[in-house]
Amino acid sequence: MKYQKIILCFLVCVGCQSQIRTDVKLTKPNVVIIFLDDSGWGDFEPFSSGGVATPNVERLAAEGVVYQNFYVPQAICSASRAALLTGSYPERTRVFNAHGPKERGLEVTFPTMAEIFKADGYSTAIFGKWHLGDQEDTRPDQRGFDVSSGLMYSNDMWRFHPEQPEYWGRYPLQYWKNGAVVIEDLTSDDQRHLTQWYTEGAVNFINEHKKDPFLLYIPHSMPHVPIFCGEEFEGKSGIGLYGDVLMELDASVGQIISTLDSNGLTENTIIVFTSDNGPWISYGNHAGVTPFREAKGTSFEGGTRVACVIKYPGHLTPGRVSEKSFMSIDLLPTLAYLTETSLPDLPIDGKNVWQLISDESAPNPQEYYAFTTGKDLEAIMSGDGRWKLHLPHSFRTDPSEGEDGIPGKYQQGSIDWTLYDLLEDPLETTDVQRQAPQIFERLKQMAERHLIEFNLL
Repeated sequence: MKYQKIILCFLVCVGCQSQIRTDVKLTKPNVVIIFLDDSGWGDFEPFSSGGVATPNVERLAAEGVVYQNFYVPQAICSASRAALLTGSYPERTRVFNAHGPKERGLEVTFPTMAEIFKADGYSTAIFGKWHLGDQEDTRPDQRGFDVSSGLMYSNDMWRFHPEQPEYWGRYPLQYWKNGAVVIEDLTSDDQRHLTQWYTEGAVNFINEHKKDPFLLYIPHSMPHVPIFCGEEFEGKSGIGLYGDVLMELDASVGQIISTLDSNGLTENTIIVFTSDNGPWISYGNHAGVTPFREAKGTSFEGGTRVACVIKYPGHLTPGRVSEKSFMSIDLLPTLAYLTETSLPDLPIDGKNVWQLISDESAPNPQEYYAFTTGKDLEAIMSGDGRWKLHLPHSFRTDPSEGEDGIPGKYQQGSIDWTLYDLLEDPLETTDVQRQAPQIFERLKQMAERHLIEFNLL
């Protein structure tokens, strides 16, 4: 009798556990990546204030973590996107600069985040600017995305380009859906709808895939020039068209958050909000703002340090501001870890930095980070984000003031071997190699090793 009671109790307990497990959602977390184009570090609150109100990004920050020192390895469109989606430096994938129409782009030998997650059972979608290949086998519908909609390259690569209309006008700016062209030649009126179309696509995808784990990638065309916004946002910011564009992007963030909420997906979704690089400052009042040195197209902080917010309820302490440094190449291995998604048996440069992201005291597993412009290695930063060594290189700087979509003209600057202490000098003003000769030599050796490893000599 005693043993029968023990067995009965055991069976009851197993039954209780089974019941509990059927009530708990055990699906893998969803991943939403909102990737802006040419957004300045200081465009959105809470990174700065005094501009346009962005309450939805502020809400995202209040419910997630603000990362003040998040980087991209190259401050140019295609290179930055390839780094995000492959977890590798541009010098590994050989995706440099910004690709034009009909270019091959990212080779199929480098799997994208979408291909990796799809192989693990995720539904995948992209709504926005691809810019990683405009040939049949390198467009998003062939690179792991179940659903795809948007542009194959930058929205200024069209017949209305302010400086090279004949060159860019050789090919029409097309709008694609799921591998087929649905608008043959975009007009200005079409561009006013881009943010709306991307957002509607994202919302519909969430509604239709609420029962499946999904990877949703929203690489907005805005605020890359030429900038446009929907009619309901025109003149609403009170500070000009760029402010209106930011208002619409903020509203898009709000719509995505609300859709996750209404479908009961908030607690099981990781949201990443960031940009491909810093602002294109030669466009003046049609460009964003950064407090750091230089901007897009350079390896200085203004080009490569971008705003970042990550939200993962129950896993990240809400409302925290982190000073930890990490890079977009780290997102793929980190998200793979969080979703228990298998990475392919191929070399990648990013590392799982979840401990650093979730715990302010955790060290960075990366020894260093490398920054390039085109094929040129221009800077090496220590993994902890404190020390940054610039190699000798020239760079564009100090543009004349562009206005209303017409760019100003850059000057050319140059820099020799220069070491900055970013902790004390985030604006990169003072060379400290004489004060820290051992740090200088250590980073220089890393740079030399990197040049050899990636065949950049």
